[in-house]
Amino acid sequence: MAATQTQAPTGTAQRILDVAERLVQERGYNGFSYANVAGELGITKASLHYHFAGKAELGEALIDRYSARFGEALESIDATITVAGAKLEAYASLYADVLRGDRMCLCGMLASEYQTLPQPMRNSVIRFLDANTLWLTAVLARGRSEGTLSFDGSPTDAAQTVLGALQGAMLVARPYADPARFQAAAAYTLASLNGTPRPS
Repeated sequence: MAATQTQAPTGTAQRILDVAERLVQERGYNGFSYANVAGELGITKASLHYHFAGKAELGEALIDRYSARFGEALESIDATITVAGAKLEAYASLYADVLRGDRMCLCGMLASEYQTLPQPMRNSVIRFLDANTLWLTAVLARGRSEGTLSFDGSPTDAAQTVLGALQGAMLVARPYADPARFQAAAAYTLASLNGTPRPS
């Protein structure tokens, strides 16, 4: 996500990751090539291979960096927000910020191409989704124990529902170039957890 900064490669490697991340978020992993990245940066494909041996290695580096930034964003939410419902709203805002930039969640986009990804990248996508589910589960469990959230089933089931709803809402909103569609779906989903009337 664009919300936080983290340690990352510098110089050419950083620029390669920046361009490749945007291309994946806009086109998908199978929608760009080393030639696209090299062309945008004005460098040779050999230079790309010097920093990342192949597209699969570049893909893994992208997920690692994205996951680290997303993890930092979640840590920031935990450090600055105490109310469970507000944490969930801040979490949904991470997705909204990406969508407003006409991009998709990197790992959400990769999940849609899961069957075509190299196995190491598949594993990394699963780790990202699992980490998000664990964080959401903890927030939901705390909110229910404090009486600020109410939902049927286990916190893990609810967490998987929230994650799926937000990722799906991004996909549906994107063709319309209308972040408001995502915001409405996110608000509806979160309202179902805190006992307030759903938006009409």
